[in-house]
Parts: sequence; structure tokens; C-alpha cells
Amino acid sequence: MEEKKIINRREFIKRLGLVGGATAATMFLDPVTSVAKNVITPMKDVKGENKMTYRVNRNTNDKVSLLGFGMMRLPSENKVINQNEVNRMVDYAIANGVNYFDTAPVYHGGKSETATGIALKRHDRSKFFVATKLSNFDKRTWTREASEKMYHDSFKNLQVDVIDYYLLHSIGGNGENELKERFEDNGMMDFLVSERSKGHIRNLGFSYHGDVKVFDKFLSMHKKYHWDFVQIQMNYVDWRHASITKNDWGGESDGDAEYLYNKLTKMNIPVVIMEPLRGGRLANVPEDVAANLKKARPEDSIASWAFRWCGTYPNVLTALSGMSREEHLQDNIKTFSPLEPCTESENALLAQAADLIEGYPTVPCTQCNYCMPCPFGVDIPKNFAYYNGQIDKRIIPLPGKQAKDYAERAAEFKDGFHKALTTQEDASRCRDCGVCLAKCPQKIRIPNQLQRIKEILNA
Repeated sequence: MEEKKIINRREFIKRLGLVGGATAATMFLDPVTSVAKNVITPMKDVKGENKMTYRVNRNTNDKVSLLGFGMMRLPSENKVINQNEVNRMVDYAIANGVNYFDTAPVYHGGKSETATGIALKRHDRSKFFVATKLSNFDKRTWTREASEKMYHDSFKNLQVDVIDYYLLHSIGGNGENELKERFEDNGMMDFLVSERSKGHIRNLGFSYHGDVKVFDKFLSMHKKYHWDFVQIQMNYVDWRHASITKNDWGGESDGDAEYLYNKLTKMNIPVVIMEPLRGGRLANVPEDVAANLKKARPEDSIASWAFRWCGTYPNVLTALSGMSREEHLQDNIKTFSPLEPCTESENALLAQAADLIEGYPTVPCTQCNYCMPCPFGVDIPKNFAYYNGQIDKRIIPLPGKQAKDYAERAAEFKDGFHKALTTQEDASRCRDCGVCLAKCPQKIRIPNQLQRIKEILNA
């Protein structure tokens, strides 16, 4: 069986010899020795007239902006998307060289595709690549009829005849039977492969969260389905500090970016990066970490370090950023116009930063909002964002209640907490119902983490 060929992840990396992951390689047999060797086939960088760095997709020759616009966190008020603001940001992005726009049927309560389509329709089709997904998470959408409807609705919402990059959304959350249950039994894989052959889909891939055994299984099907690209969570903290824990299906759940990237590189499959900022966490690092980065590059934003690190890896096609504010868009465009790859010493500094960041027990929430809405009104991502922010300021958590200033710091935590969240949103309303658990792609034990906040509030 193909799965039996899967080796231990660390052993794989050791054999591959990609210590830093900074090369893209395929394997061939030396005609003299018959020994497998690496053929380096990195994707080329091209600078546009607007100074944006583009990476040329080796499979299609698409010239893709190294900065991709993630349409998951669009400007909105009271959960209503501000279309005028979206249009303005998309106009600015395209004018400054951004040409990859990523959305999904489930983003913004099902409204992101429509908003993205309205904004992009105003531009020449040759100016952008659009990516969307088959977000058939719910078993009710596993039927051929429901899944096909979701697929066709994406074309209508985006107002396009061709989808440039189409993904099976969030693979890994339902165990090893996921491919069979969500995509094979209902005939959707055959359908999507056919759609690609007809030119309705230009590139077919998947986005991965969760069970690494599912990731390996999907890649073992590469000869059958030919994955054109894969989207993974990758940043300088997850590269070094992926948590490896047993999940409900007996597999390993982790965000081991080093393993994921290197395996895709070996197979010559381009990588699209999601969560380069770890849900914004790497734009707001602990103060001592920020001081070290500012000392090295005083004029650069903290976020730019994370994006430069991602862009340094040549098998990365684009790095997505969910930008809801124009200043974030401007700063990210500046970082990639053109990209200045990280030096060896800067990579070492970021490795040190990762060690410092991971030394504090933050909640690995990426603010994706998949866990919402909560039946009891808790704004789960907002609670975790505040909690993590206090850790960055070294206010909380403390080394136990024995600390002399625990009461003082807990009071400071509570005062800020009640200013940041309403009583209808805060963690104290959690009833441990478990509805959120199956929705979280990071497999966070959400009620347990909310309990940590409740303990401080009750101190």
C-alpha cells in the first residue's frame, strides 16, 4: 500500500537534507552511479514595473505576486462588509502589483466571494488570479448535488468563467477517511479533475489543517490527482515549534511547517502560505522580541519580518495576508516591492525570536472565526486576542498565584478585559458545550483555554 511508504517526518527531513528548506528540489537517478540526487528547480523571481516581486509558477508560468490578498478579514461594521472600502483596497492592491486574491464560500458568513467578485469585476481579467475553495465541511454538503452547487455558486459569486486556483478546503479535520467521504464517494474528485481538464479550473489543490496523516495520504494520491499546489500554515514560529499531539482519530495534529514545506518541495508542488503572521500574533510580538527586531532593522515593521521570512523560501508561490486596514496593505506591499530575502544572521535572529515567543503559553488562535458563532454569545477569537496581548506585555500569565504582584496584575488584566469585551462576549459565558471544538482547524481545546481566562477574572 502507498501509505506504508510514508516515513517518519523528522527522518524524511534528515534524508532529504533540506535543513533550512530554502531550495525546491526534485529527484533523479545519476546515470553513472544510479544514486538519487536533487535537481534544484526553484521558481523564478521577477520584478514588476511597480517593484512588486512576482514568483513564476513553474507549472503554468503564472506570474504571481508574492503577496496574496486574503479575503477572509475584510473591512466591515456590525458584520456587514463595507463594499466601498473593499473596492478601494482591491484597487490599491492591483495598482501596486498584487494579483492573487483568495476567498472561500464560508468567509464572512458566506459574503466574501460576492464582495470579492464585485471588487474584481471592475478590473481587466488579466490583472488578477482568483482562488476559492470547496468548503463542504458539513456532512449535509457532502452529497454530489450540494458540493456541485457550492462549486457553481462560486463562479456566479465571483463573476468569472475560470477559477485560477481551486482548493479542497481545510483538509485534515475529519481523519483519514476525509478524502473518501468528502470528495471520492460523491464523485467530486473526478468531477473537479474533469473541470480542470476542461479549463474551468486552472490549478487544483488543497488547504491543510490538522492530521498530518491525512496530509501524507493526500500527497500519496499525487499521481492520481496531480495536485498543482498546496496551501499550508507556515511562519517562523510554527517552523520550529509545531506542537505534535494525538488527536481524536489517532493521528498527529500539528502545524509542522518544516515537514510540510520540505515534503511539498521534494514533490515539486508549489506552496501557498496561510497565516504567515499566525493570526496577527507575529505583528504584535512580546516587547523584548520586538526590541531585538527593531534594533536590527529600525525602519521595518514587526510584521515585515514574518513576510520576508516566508518570501525567502523559493518554493513559496505566494504568502496570503488577511488585510482589513489600508495601512496593513501598504506596509505589506512595501515589504514585497521588492522582496529583500532574509540573511543568514536575520534567520538566526528570527529563530531566537521563535524560541522566546513560544516560551510563553499563548493560545494558538489564528482569528479565523471558524468557531463562531458561539451558542452562548462568547466572542472566542476576541477573548484569545486579548489574552495573548496581555502575555506579550508580560502581564499574564504569571508564575502562579504565589507571585507577590499577582493580585495587582490580575486587576490590571481584568480592567483592560472589561474595556475590550462586553459582558455578552466574555469568557465567563462559556458553558463548555463543545460546539466549537469540531470547528477549530487548530484543534484548540477552546473551553479549556477560556477557563484560564475565567480563572483570572475570578481571582
